[in-house]
Amino acid sequence: MIQPGTNLKVADNTGAKIVRCIRILKGSKHRYARIGDIIVGSVKEAEPRRTVKKKEVVRAVIIRQKKPYRLPNGFYLRFDDNAVVILEGKTKNPKGNRILGPVPRILKQKGFEKIAALAKELV
Repeated sequence: MIQPGTNLKVADNTGAKIVRCIRILKGSKHRYARIGDIIVGSVKEAEPRRTVKKKEVVRAVIIRQKKPYRLPNGFYLRFDDNAVVILEGKTKNPKGNRILGPVPRILKQKGFEKIAALAKELV
């Protein structure tokens, strides 16, 4: 359950470390975002001399959440942290070229094939 104001870890090598959710791009009535939803966020912490800078507004997709996520087969999936991958503009392609940590298979079904291909560990 990611809502506006939530701080999320960045799980790629773009240089950003922490992103704060500003808006959920799912419709006006949606209060919470889940795995596979796209959010608009502000970069709060970033490494110097990298592609993404501090205070930059970016689009990102949620790849991990602490709240248990129910899969279509009935199992629940839960992670240790809330994490996102920063996207290029309005596309579904990641800005970085490495994804760190586990990524759920459900992202592939939601249209993020490139992120699933870059991930070393699919859960």
